[in-house]
Amino acid sequence: MSDNSSSDIGAFLAGFVIGGLVGATTAIILAPQSGAETRAQIAAKRDELVRAGEDQYHHARETATQYTEEYKARASDAIDHTRQQASHLQERIVLNKGQTEEVTEDVSVDVSETVSDESPSDTNDNNGEG
Repeated sequence: MSDNSSSDIGAFLAGFVIGGLVGATTAIILAPQSGAETRAQIAAKRDELVRAGEDQYHHARETATQYTEEYKARASDAIDHTRQQASHLQERIVLNKGQTEEVTEDVSVDVSETVSDESPSDTNDNNGEG
């Protein structure tokens, strides 16, 4: 659930509760009853609204806790996945480094052999001309 949707629901609930309070108060005040009866109805309605508000608060808090735990789990999964990928890449780098060292060694040996094979003939060519 997005933050915008949560604030829309909160605004709706706040408007609903406030509208209910205003309507109930208006109905009680305009009703033809004695003062004691009116006060008793107001107190009962207040208690009812307090309970409803507490229920909504606890529900919202539980929902927030659930989302927090869900997002923590998702973040942990993402971190674990990233670590696995990094480890796999590191293994590939080490493997490629080893292969590169082998190829470099093979090329070095080939170059050394080529240089060794050419050196005696070059020496003879220089001796014959001098």
